[in-house]
Amino acid sequence: MSPEHRQLLLRANRLLGAGLVEANLVKLEDLEKANERLLEIVANDQPRQNTVLGILAYELKAFREEDILQHCVDEEGIGLVDLRGYEVHDDVKKTIDPATCWATWSVPFDHDEDFFFIATAYYLSPAVRSFWEKQFTGPILWFGTTLEVIADYLEKLAAERAAPPPPAPTGTRSPFGAPAGTRSPFGASKNPFPKGSGTSYLKPATPSIFPPRVPTINPFPGRPPGSGTSNPLSGKPPTDSPFTAKAPPPTTPAAH
Repeated sequence: MSPEHRQLLLRANRLLGAGLVEANLVKLEDLEKANERLLEIVANDQPRQNTVLGILAYELKAFREEDILQHCVDEEGIGLVDLRGYEVHDDVKKTIDPATCWATWSVPFDHDEDFFFIATAYYLSPAVRSFWEKQFTGPILWFGTTLEVIADYLEKLAAERAAPPPPAPTGTRSPFGAPAGTRSPFGASKNPFPKGSGTSYLKPATPSIFPPRVPTINPFPGRPPGSGTSNPLSGKPPTDSPFTAKAPPPTTPAAH
């Protein structure tokens, strides 16, 4: 981590902690413990663990991360986005600096004309909002998300960039290619995703990226339900995610 990114990381976390205390979301004594723990982790240079929010939520269990997201929706009026179900355009991916994203726990994920979309787990940090507002010439639309979503996206992006490029086409034809005018003996394959079906399989349709106000229940259903409070920042699949759907309680049939 460069000195600039380290300074940005510490400032982002320090002002996030101040914002959490000001909003009465965490006790000052818990924040002091988390700050001490953060300094220990930063020295080990493990980006996924460099978060005072994660320490408070998953080590000290001072609050639940989904409660912070709900606060941002109710009090700050921002939306939510789950990048695991969003196809980020290649042009946007090319501009992403992972070190900056790790330091601010934020990811630019789209733009539309003059507007830029940023997913963040650190909306309550004025340092994070101020930093990104200086990076773009147009207004920013902020979306809350979890630490796990940000970390998974950045690790996936790093893997994509490290992967070797696909081989260039040679221009030669396969010696077993079908002659022109012949039909496949197995018939034409049917498109499993027909056009005009009204369903987007990769990218949410516009305006689904502007979700309505999130109810108290899970804002992003669909992940397998689990139990426990394992830390999603460890890199292992969490068992208690704010995006986990909760099964309804069984109902007892009425007596006749």
